[in-house]
Amino acid sequence: MNKIPPVEDLRVYAVVARKASFRAAALELGVSPAYVTKRIRLLEQLLATKLLHRTTRKVTVTEEGERVFVWAQRVLDDMDSLVEEVSAARRAPRGLLRVSSSFGFGRQIVAPVLARMAFSHPTVAVRLELFDHLIDIAGDGFDLDVRVGDDIAPQFIATRLAANHRVLCASPAYLQRRGTPSSLADLGTHDCVVIRERDHPFGVWRLNAGGGVETAKVTGPMSTNNGEIAVQWAVEGLGIVLRSIWQVGPLIRDGHLVQVLPGYRQEANVWAVYPTRLGNSAKVRVCVEFLQQAFRTPGS
Repeated sequence: MNKIPPVEDLRVYAVVARKASFRAAALELGVSPAYVTKRIRLLEQLLATKLLHRTTRKVTVTEEGERVFVWAQRVLDDMDSLVEEVSAARRAPRGLLRVSSSFGFGRQIVAPVLARMAFSHPTVAVRLELFDHLIDIAGDGFDLDVRVGDDIAPQFIATRLAANHRVLCASPAYLQRRGTPSSLADLGTHDCVVIRERDHPFGVWRLNAGGGVETAKVTGPMSTNNGEIAVQWAVEGLGIVLRSIWQVGPLIRDGHLVQVLPGYRQEANVWAVYPTRLGNSAKVRVCVEFLQQAFRTPGS
């Protein structure tokens, strides 16, 4: 093959493959669906292979398309790194910053920080997406993940933003009705509000106690993938919940919740996680600095 695929065609294809939609890719790129269709057709002609199966309902990537996607993403990452290295972008943040986080933490903590950053750096466009599960940062097209939890793959750069841990708590009404557990084993006889959220194994609580880790299998009639809802149910007396101190600390201080089994906790620090290729990225650096400042200044 004598011809090299244009970078723009690789970028269009990478977005289509990631979004599994021509229309969604066109919206993200700010172009027409017809333009996306044309670029994909030309790329397939140049590579002499079919990259995508397209029906009226969905787009799927072929086996060859998967290999091309990995290759294209690597080329695009290298191009972005080159721009960062040799242009003013290394000193002056600019471009699209794609940030991910969890539902409650993203809404309550990350979103306000990004709003302040946007006022200070109008050359940076921000896209924030919230999930109930851990994502593949690079594979899903994100520059930065702001997460609560210490399970971080070694291929990423991780900057700790704040110390945090999860605690067990319940409402006074629930404890009056059902009694207060005196051991971790007692949780098996209680209603627990179970959460399917990011790094939580569903229905399994692993807690630290005196340097060791103990495990409790918990159940209850109420479960959700949203931590804010889980805390609300706990406040309403529906069971015991395991949540971050950043979220339930004020409720414990105000008496809406009571910490139970205070000798147990689950470490869950707050981190900014990003690919090593973005180690010199000005837009990522500025975002991390805003997040660090927010945690140094409580209530900011």
